[in-house]
Amino acid sequence: MAIELFSTVGYHAASVAEIGNRTDLQAGALYYHIKSKEELLWEILRRYTEIALAGAQRVVAMDVDPVEKLGKLIDVHVTIIARHRREVLIQLRDAEALSAEHMRQLQVLRQEVQDCWEGVLEEGYRAGALTRANRIVANGLLGMVNSLPQWYRPGRGQSIDEIAREFRAMVIDGLAR
Repeated sequence: MAIELFSTVGYHAASVAEIGNRTDLQAGALYYHIKSKEELLWEILRRYTEIALAGAQRVVAMDVDPVEKLGKLIDVHVTIIARHRREVLIQLRDAEALSAEHMRQLQVLRQEVQDCWEGVLEEGYRAGALTRANRIVANGLLGMVNSLPQWYRPGRGQSIDEIAREFRAMVIDGLAR
C-alpha cells in the first residue's frame, strides 16, 4: 500500500495516517511494524534495488557470448523495471528523502548494479564483440531502461517482451561489431 501511495502522491505528500488507513492500521500500530516513514521508503528502495542487483548478477554469471549476455542483461532489467515500475518512480522522485546513511547504502547497491553492466560491456569490448565499453555507455543504457516507468503502462501498447526486444536491437546494433 505504501508503494502505491508513494508512487501516486509522492513520499512527502503521503502521511503515516494515510498509509495506516490503506493498511487498516492506526498510526501507532503501524509504527509497531516500521520505525519511521523514512525507514519504509528505505525498505521499498532497498528491496527493489536488491532484486535488480540479483537479476544482473545472474546474467553476469552466465557462460554465454558477451553480446548475448548484454542482450540478456537488457531483457532481465527491462522485466524487473516493468514489474517494479512504481518503486522505480519512487526512487527517481523521492530517493533524496532518505537519510544520509540509507542514501549511502542505496548508492552502494546501485553501484553494484552499474558494475555488472560495465563488466558485461568491458567483457564484450575485450572480446572484440563490442565497439565501446565505458561508464558513459553503461550510464546511458541504464538511464534508457530506468526511464521505462515514465512512459510504459501495462496493458497499453507494446508488451514488455517487445520493449526488451527493441531496446536490445537498438543497443546491440549500435555497439556490436
